[in-house]
Amino acid sequence: MKKNIGLIVLSLLFVLLSSCTSKKKLDYLQDIESVALEASIKNAKSIIQPNDQLVIMVTAKDMDVVKPFNQNFSSGQILQYSIPSNNAPTQSQTSISGPTYVVDSNGNIDFPVIGKMSTENKNTEELRDILKQELSKYVVNPQVAVKNTNYKVTVLGEVNRPGTYNIPEAQTTVLGAIGLAGDLTIYGNRTDILVLRNTDGVISRERIDISKADFINSSFFYLKQNDVVIVSPNDTKQKLSRLDPNAGIYISVASIVVTILALIFKN
Repeated sequence: MKKNIGLIVLSLLFVLLSSCTSKKKLDYLQDIESVALEASIKNAKSIIQPNDQLVIMVTAKDMDVVKPFNQNFSSGQILQYSIPSNNAPTQSQTSISGPTYVVDSNGNIDFPVIGKMSTENKNTEELRDILKQELSKYVVNPQVAVKNTNYKVTVLGEVNRPGTYNIPEAQTTVLGAIGLAGDLTIYGNRTDILVLRNTDGVISRERIDISKADFINSSFFYLKQNDVVIVSPNDTKQKLSRLDPNAGIYISVASIVVTILALIFKN
């Protein structure tokens, strides 16, 4: 009789295992390898992109002299923006406020007096230097502050708080983005983190292993605005994904059936 019960249990287990789904790959964008193009991007500073919002403030010893260059600066357009001071810890910040300029689809902004200016293939520091050079034709020793106010990155996959994050400093690293997302979950694969980047319509990607120190030499270590960081699941999560979501129900039903059969045969 016990032998029959054993056969019944084995049969139920066989049915349970056969009901499990085939392996599911949990990686995002599984076909990225076939569509992504390699790109070599060595500049750690973020290149200004169309639709970026730039805060640009011109100052000088005599502020009346630079008023024409801040003519769009009004109480309705003031944007206060915190930036780290050069010689202070990250927590210590100074503020920049000024008129905002939206980069058009051709990569241009319309700057007072100077006119149309191209931001193509420039970062904020390069644009600042060009503006200072142009403004020197009109103002003695002008000072220019430029900040990108809509710098953001997206973190997805096995992190505690996936989502899109605005970066006030307009610069961050892969580790910084992961930190904003609450670090990896216990199912996060630290040896396989995918970074996707769109540069002028060209999709580039790189897989990073943050368990090894040499990943800081990657051109993707410093993120650029609109980068997407995807943390792949580890083997444990992959194995869990093979189980049918109703496996718990099947096990409960099997236990009840086995219990009933045991009582029947016992009698």
